[in-house]
Formats: sequence, C-alpha cells, structure tokens
Amino acid sequence: MTKKAVLMMAYGTPENIDRMRCYLADIRGGRPMSDEFVAEFRHRYDLVGGGTGKGSPLATLTLDQAKKTSEELQRRGHDWPVYIGMRHWSPWIKDAIAQMYLHGIEEVSCIVLAPHYSKMSIGKYWQKVEEAQARIGSQINFSFVDAWYGQPKFEQAVETHIRQALEDKFAPEVRDKVKIIFTAHSLPERLLKMGDPYDDQLKSNAKAIAARLGDVDWTFSYQSAADTGEPWLGPQIETAVADLAKEGYQHLLIVPIGFVCDHVEILYDIDIEVQEIAKTLNIQVERTESMNSDPVFIEAIVDAIVAG
Repeated sequence: MTKKAVLMMAYGTPENIDRMRCYLADIRGGRPMSDEFVAEFRHRYDLVGGGTGKGSPLATLTLDQAKKTSEELQRRGHDWPVYIGMRHWSPWIKDAIAQMYLHGIEEVSCIVLAPHYSKMSIGKYWQKVEEAQARIGSQINFSFVDAWYGQPKFEQAVETHIRQALEDKFAPEVRDKVKIIFTAHSLPERLLKMGDPYDDQLKSNAKAIAARLGDVDWTFSYQSAADTGEPWLGPQIETAVADLAKEGYQHLLIVPIGFVCDHVEILYDIDIEVQEIAKTLNIQVERTESMNSDPVFIEAIVDAIVAG
C-alpha cells in the first residue's frame, strides 16, 4: 500500500524576538538591513507578544491547526500523517521533506495555510519543496493544492465569524450601518501584468461571502505592504479606513480573508496600527476573530486536501 502524508506549510516566525535579525535575513535573502529596521520589527513582535519577548503566536497556532487537521483526516478514515514545514523558520520545509523521506513516505498532498494563489506567494512554497526534493534526492510524488478559497466550508466559516462579530462587537442600532472591509496581504502591483490570479481570487471570494450575508455594505482593501520602492496592490487598509471615515462611516468591520490565524499582520497591523487611526478619527473599527482552529475551517482544509 502506498504511504501517503500531508505537508502543511506556513510563513514561519522566530521563537523569540532575539532571533529577529536571522529571521529577517532569511526573508530578505541576505540583503543588508539597518539596525533600525531590525529594531522596528523587534518592537512590533514584542508588542504582539505582550512584552514577553516571544513575539508572534503563528508557530503555536499552526501546530494546533495541523493537529486538528490530522484528527479530522483520521475521523474520515485517512491514516495520513501531517507534517509541518515553514518557509522562513523552523521547522523548515526542507527538514519536513527529509523526515518524510526517512519515514518512507511515497505520496504527499501539499497545502499552504493561505487560501488564495499567487506565484509570488504560494508559488514560492512549491519552489522550496522542489529544491528540497532535489537536494535530498528523494522521489516522493508531491501534489499541490494551489488555491482553496472556494471551499464551501471556508466561506461558511468566514460568514459565521462575520455574523458573530456583528452581534458581539456592535450595538444593535448600528449593525445595519456597519461597513465590512475584506482584506488580504498586499503584493507588488506588477503581478497584475503577469496575469496572476491573486487579485481576482480575493475579490471573487469577498463577493461570494458578501452574497452569503445578504444585503451588506462591503468593500475590499489590501494591507501589510512592504516598503520596497515599487507600487503594491491597494488601496491599503490605512487609507481605506480614513477615506470611509470622510464619507461618514462610523462603524467598520475588518475581515482578513487572506489570513488564517493570529500573527503580526493581524495583531499589530490591524489591532494596533489601524486601531490608532480609528482613535484619531473617532470611529469604531473592529475585526472578525481569526480562523485559527475553528472546526468548520479545519473541515475546509481537509476538504481541500482530500479533493487534491
């Protein structure tokens, strides 16, 4: 019988902020960076970690997502071990594949914990897998789940989180006045000229989820763009919030459909930076709870894995 497994991949994060320079060096491919640049990221991650020095919870949350995914696979009768590989930190993708090779795994379904495909993002993970396979000299048959945003359980989970946020975070008399802002991580604008599907997938996903909600007022925005000296997809969330306030909106709900767990792009970029903007504008800005290990969300991951 063929030995099958699952490889779940995420961006990665250092176990504490003292490793920030090494982490950023891997992301930047060794390009030089100033002490001020490193200090700024140490500060952000320290704020996210509540001053403990531990930084982002992404690694812990990804581990739990993998555990819950394994349990759901087992419940459905699929005895496939789940391995974790990170793109920019340990456990590294290359180490996960080396483990699979040692364990005699023959077929692997690979999924990145990001529902929308771009060659600039998801494509990089596939490249890491191929590089590791070549370096190790293994002959594992890898299959890749490119995009899984259209999984009905994913849309259901997001819809539920939106409805819960509207009920829990907004007074009854203002709920029909809430503007919903779907967000995702920005990427360089040049991908549009490349025919990359990322932008279209995100906006299609937002439209489908809004339709599930019925008569809602919504828009789409990007967030967390890097300062690379080239245009990135927009509008950015900071600009969108300010513009909506000028239009008279007083209650906004941010729905980060491009992110599947709490980490710095959620806990700092939205919960700290955007909240500071909201205070200066004297408006209410809330966000939906992250997917993390929501059972319906885990079902969506497994649905995508099993469908291949």
